Amino acid sequence: MTPKELSKLIKTKYPEQICKAINDTFAKYNINTPLRQRHFLAQIFHESGGLIYTTELSTGAQYENRKDLGNIYPGDGRKYKGRGFIQITGRFNYEKLSKDFGIDFINTPEKLAQNPFNMLSAGWFWNLKKLNNWADKNNIEKITRLINGGLNGFEDRKKWFTKISCVI
Repeated sequence: MTPKELSKLIKTKYPEQICKAINDTFAKYNINTPLRQRHFLAQIFHESGGLIYTTELSTGAQYENRKDLGNIYPGDGRKYKGRGFIQITGRFNYEKLSKDFGIDFINTPEKLAQNPFNMLSAGWFWNLKKLNNWADKNNIEKITRLINGGLNGFEDRKKWFTKISCVI
């Protein structure tokens, strides 16, 4: 992705920096075809409001005591609320990401919202869920379900996909 292509999709103060993070993520996680790239970008643009939000807007209180997310200690829900361009959520995911990246996101969860981890963590999650397979099948519904757990924001994700398809 080039800064010129990015500018056709969103307005940002740092197009070169964002493009570098996108391209590094594409390379690291084999998001290496136009179809895979369109699906990945459609999902992260929806999840982040067009790369604006790197931290979930809610307090995270809804994740308290969610053992399925690994939130077993008081305050885990708020501490490990969604961060990154695909909102990585829960102590379990933060621990796994910490191990895979060699960075302590457990004690410094705010790092996950910062460049380049906000983009790389989205690629990590994409890879973890094997979403390239579904992108290759052009299955935006399955990708959305695997990221979101349901179809929240499905129409917006489809709109982003269409818009991105005019650029990539």
